[in-house]
Amino acid sequence: QTDEVFLEAQIQNITTSPMFMEKVSLEPSIMYNVAELTTVDNTGERASTFGSRTYLQPMDTHQYLSCLKPKQEFAEKAGVIKGVTVIGKLDIIWKTNLGKGGRLQTSQLQRMAPDYGDVRLSLEMIPDTVNLEQPFDVTCKMTNCSSERTMDLVLEMCNTSSIHWCGVSGRQLGKLHPSSSLHLALTLLSSVQGLQNVSGLRLPDTFLKRTYEYDDIAQVCVVSSQVKK
Repeated sequence: QTDEVFLEAQIQNITTSPMFMEKVSLEPSIMYNVAELTTVDNTGERASTFGSRTYLQPMDTHQYLSCLKPKQEFAEKAGVIKGVTVIGKLDIIWKTNLGKGGRLQTSQLQRMAPDYGDVRLSLEMIPDTVNLEQPFDVTCKMTNCSSERTMDLVLEMCNTSSIHWCGVSGRQLGKLHPSSSLHLALTLLSSVQGLQNVSGLRLPDTFLKRTYEYDDIAQVCVVSSQVKK
């Protein structure tokens, strides 16, 4: 799981004449930074993938992609980001072939609030490619998304047909206070080649006698050691 939000905007020219797209940008809300993904780094400067002059022919459509990331001061507060639905607004400026200008600014765009549940688990670090039957390390981040309740967590690691966890299962992680996080380094290996799902983590809460299950947390490409060398 990630706090990044990807926004795709499709803009179509429904007039009978070409138009010049002067500006298409996303103005993020106060909690986000934005990166435009329809630009490329060209000799140190950002250039549009549509070229230096973006013309839109009649009935043609352009797709614009943006990535929003929470600002650092908000990213550390799971309870705050969890409830944020407003991500920003689009600002579109164009000119017709006769030089007449136009502008459209949308209202605040909404997203569906993510449902992390009480405990959110994410992988902070995992290699893209690993060797078959050789241990590799991952770093997990566990966040108490509750704003009121302290949790007392236990880590259980369940092997799957391809993923095998290394270490002691059933160890106490201790108390996790509201809106706080815990980083944990884990080791595992895969006995099957190919693209494998990392699954099998369980977090029982001894206070509520409830178990949080995490499967398909991430994917890793497993290759023969000879291939990777």
